[in-house]
Amino acid sequence: MATLEVRGVRKEFGKLVALDGLDLDVGDGEFFVLLGPSGAGKTTTLKCVAGLETPTAGRVFIGGRDVTDVEPNARRVAMAFENYALYPQETVFDNIAFPLRSKRYYLPPAEAKSLIERVTATLGIGHLLERMPGELSGGQRQRVALARVLVRPADVLLLDEPLSHLDAKLRAAMRAELKSLGELQQTTSLYVTHDYLEALALGDRIAVLRAGKLVQVGTREDLWHRPVDVFVARAFGQPQINLLGGQIEQRDGEAAFVTPDGLVRVPLGPVDLPSGAAVELGVRPRDLVFGEEPGMHPLRGRIYVVEPLGRQREATIQIGSQQIAVVTPFEDLQPDALATVSAPPERLLLFDRDAGQRIPLAMPGGVEETPQWREVEVSGRG
Repeated sequence: MATLEVRGVRKEFGKLVALDGLDLDVGDGEFFVLLGPSGAGKTTTLKCVAGLETPTAGRVFIGGRDVTDVEPNARRVAMAFENYALYPQETVFDNIAFPLRSKRYYLPPAEAKSLIERVTATLGIGHLLERMPGELSGGQRQRVALARVLVRPADVLLLDEPLSHLDAKLRAAMRAELKSLGELQQTTSLYVTHDYLEALALGDRIAVLRAGKLVQVGTREDLWHRPVDVFVARAFGQPQINLLGGQIEQRDGEAAFVTPDGLVRVPLGPVDLPSGAAVELGVRPRDLVFGEEPGMHPLRGRIYVVEPLGRQREATIQIGSQQIAVVTPFEDLQPDALATVSAPPERLLLFDRDAGQRIPLAMPGGVEETPQWREVEVSGRG
């Protein structure tokens, strides 16, 4: 295993800046996930680590060694691409065995066969070893390409959306297997995805990228409960986090969030913002409950639409000119009916409406939360 360090990496393609001063630290044996939308710079990061792209500026270190100018075949990295890149004239077994027949990664045939059978059994393709790539489905071909990478000895394993072509059921099953395989192979793993569920399920830590820049790095708890800004808050959860637009109202040192129409007023405790400051109040749909609950803040409106989600329902509540979503097991929901939902104060998030940055809420006793790293719960005071 080896640590991976990316220091101030910038990558330009003509006038396009794909990466802009990226810094990453991946621990020895860590399963680290890069999350972001298309064009965020995720694949470019992998290519710079693998040596397939040369950074315009910055350095890459593997195991403490500067590999920025080292050839790809001397870096001891293995990379699984989003496309399959299989040899069409070779069987599945021979495609997977290809790196193990080279001088650099040679294994005796018996050992190679045992390793291939173990990895392909985990990936669910052990029965396909004698088939040709042209006889496989897209999902099967992607698992073959992934197996070829997993059997190869490497200090760092680079995975570029390796589950993107799998169906939903197999994708869910493969998440747990991937992480156990990475640990089994004793490799440091850098995994790229645009799917927040994969990031939450697989990542020891997660880095969120936007337009080539690092927005936030942290554990799943950091990113879910303490997003640094609106972009990160929206990146996790389906339905997305509810955001109500309003302003701050200050009275006797205590702040409250108030919507423009006055239909929602939520006490926040001490907040270092003046009255009239434009903000957004965030709460996740799964944190809301129907009815008035002790210690929670009530939000009153009218049910706009109800969508069945298997055992649960997603209800959209109209509050004045704004809407919020609620996910609930409660079945007796009718459009146009009046409804009250309650928001737990410890799950409320406050954002600057213009900058998008999260505003820390005061803790009981006057202790403030550190925006990104401190392991505390946010609590509003009514």
